[in-house]
Amino acid sequence: MSGNGQQDGAAYFGQEVRFAREQQGLTQAQVAEQTGYERPYVTRVEGGKLLASAQFADACDSVFGTPGFFARLRERVTERGHPGWFIPYVDLEREATEILNYSPSVVAGVLQTREYATAVFRQAHPRESADEIAARVEMRLARQTVLDRPDPPLTWIVFHEAALRTVMGDRHVMANQLAHLLKQAESPHVTLQVLPFAEGLPAGPSLFILVSPEEGPALLYTETMMLGHVDDSAGAVAEAQRMYDRLRAAAMSPDDSLGFIRGLMKEYSNEHHP
Repeated sequence: MSGNGQQDGAAYFGQEVRFAREQQGLTQAQVAEQTGYERPYVTRVEGGKLLASAQFADACDSVFGTPGFFARLRERVTERGHPGWFIPYVDLEREATEILNYSPSVVAGVLQTREYATAVFRQAHPRESADEIAARVEMRLARQTVLDRPDPPLTWIVFHEAALRTVMGDRHVMANQLAHLLKQAESPHVTLQVLPFAEGLPAGPSLFILVSPEEGPALLYTETMMLGHVDDSAGAVAEAQRMYDRLRAAAMSPDDSLGFIRGLMKEYSNEHHP
């Protein structure tokens, strides 16, 4: 779905919030106070400039007395905001118990900062407006709530060194992105490894993700420039699992990887502040 589709989804959700607020005779400031958010946040949501968080949707249901309506609406809008081929993966990710991710060229979307994601989308879609890019970024950031679940999935990510050395945005953006990786790695549910250039051609040349649902076998997600694909065939999944094992074996240990990320972050920081 295009950026326009993403914007339309956020705008539709915002219109429904504004309609419910006006029906209750409430001001934006009152809604902000009752939901625990700042007024500018409510303004941006109602104006379709920002896709509301799941927490805000739940709070709206509480304030407006609409049990589950805004929560369900946000879920549908979120799905509309992703390309059709990506929705099956988003659904899998939302319910996953384990995510094994190989990121060869950019930082995995589930761990991207807002500034980094903006730079990625700006480079991939140079002719889109600032609002269209912002809508794409909000969709990507919304996926990250999977790590905030009470029972988050075990998330193991192998980055090729190229993903960490390719500058998206500028060096300040990169320094903040690597700092974010280090922060996320403090969670017992997140493990990061770096596959160094010194290992030569990696076992997996392109992005792939193995997702284990609560019930049933793991599934494989692969992606090309314009298309993503979820594969549940036992053979493809088994081969991907073997490939992931080889990548993990060739990569630096998790502790050494964090040390590498920390050192690279300092390089970016020093170059930003000569």
